[in-house]
Amino acid sequence: MVNNSFKALSHPIRREIVERLTAGPATVGEVTRDFDVSKPAISKHLKVLEETGVVSRVIEGRTHRLSLEPEGLDEAAEWMERQRALWTRLFDVVDDYLKEDPR
Repeated sequence: MVNNSFKALSHPIRREIVERLTAGPATVGEVTRDFDVSKPAISKHLKVLEETGVVSRVIEGRTHRLSLEPEGLDEAAEWMERQRALWTRLFDVVDDYLKEDPR
């Protein structure tokens, strides 16, 4: 669902977590280092990312390893591409009109 992807990316901390995970799987500590928020807040952000299918978690003993699930963003990417194509066509029509109008 497109809304899930946008929900996952709607907060700057979640966007940064996703960006950090593009380098590959990482522990929770590695991927959330340097955020100036509480651990419960980090847990809430991670929960949103997991519930929306953007991030998966594997627990190995006491280590929680996160991985990016890029297909969780596919619907949003497809929606944005359709919007881009639509707006490009509309702007082309306006551009053609302005080129034809002698005013």
